[in-house]
Amino acid sequence: MKAQASTGAMDVVFGIDMETDIGSFTANYEGVKHGTPRLLELFQRRGIPATFFWTGHAAENNPAMVRRVRDAGHETGCHGLYHETLGDPIFPLPNNWPVLPSEVEGRIQAATDLVARYAGVRPVSFRCPRLWGSTTVVRVLETLGYTSDASLPLYFYRTMIKPYHPSARDWTRPGRLKLVEIPNFCDLSMESQDPEYQRDRDQWPLFRTRSARALLEKVDAFAAYVRERGVRPVLCFYFHPWEFHEMPQGWIDFGEAAVKPQSFIVKNTGAKAVEQFDRLCAGLERRGARFVTAGELAHEYR
Repeated sequence: MKAQASTGAMDVVFGIDMETDIGSFTANYEGVKHGTPRLLELFQRRGIPATFFWTGHAAENNPAMVRRVRDAGHETGCHGLYHETLGDPIFPLPNNWPVLPSEVEGRIQAATDLVARYAGVRPVSFRCPRLWGSTTVVRVLETLGYTSDASLPLYFYRTMIKPYHPSARDWTRPGRLKLVEIPNFCDLSMESQDPEYQRDRDQWPLFRTRSARALLEKVDAFAAYVRERGVRPVLCFYFHPWEFHEMPQGWIDFGEAAVKPQSFIVKNTGAKAVEQFDRLCAGLERRGARFVTAGELAHEYR
């Protein structure tokens, strides 16, 4: 599946983070098994290419799905080894400390090798778990031959409003690396009510907790914001296959402990998410979106 011609009012990158259910909260892959086919059907029906960012562990435990996604014409990307924190953490999570800077290259290399083994293609696009990237990460990605990184959370850093070559000294600023950093868009025009993290500016998981219309309002706000500054809108999204398969509500028992994700994390997963995602795609099409993979967009910028 190839990107459309370089026309349209905006560029859209759909990034699908292939990981365990509910991110770090379970060790299950029901979302990969049952949510991914729903996404593939929708993408095929609408002719949309996407980038599927696989953790090495997810690829190793779902080899048939890795090949199915690849054979459907989508880009195979990498999402770390075990959904561990590779970069700079933005907010605290219990029992989830960042790996040491000296470990980052080994972890990404191991993840890259696993994804390449099961996909049959070497990934050139990367995304850090939780969008927690860092200068160390982009320098490692450059060394390993990656061409794109879709990790920067614009809601937090608020530095770059379009794809750019990051600095080897500060990944949130432009520099001379060949790697292309693709920011994940947010509403920069709103007045945030979250002074510490600014997460209410962000895009996720608004499409299912509220509606596709609510997320499209953020799309319109971002597009207007960047156009006023002479920039063509590039909208990089992040979703997860577990969002498109109903997830357990309430407490999740693991024997020695139980966890209860915040209600918004698992709200409206399953059929509701599929319905609203389809409406989101339709709304983007009406706005003249050109759908492109992370790797294809990076190639154009390089």
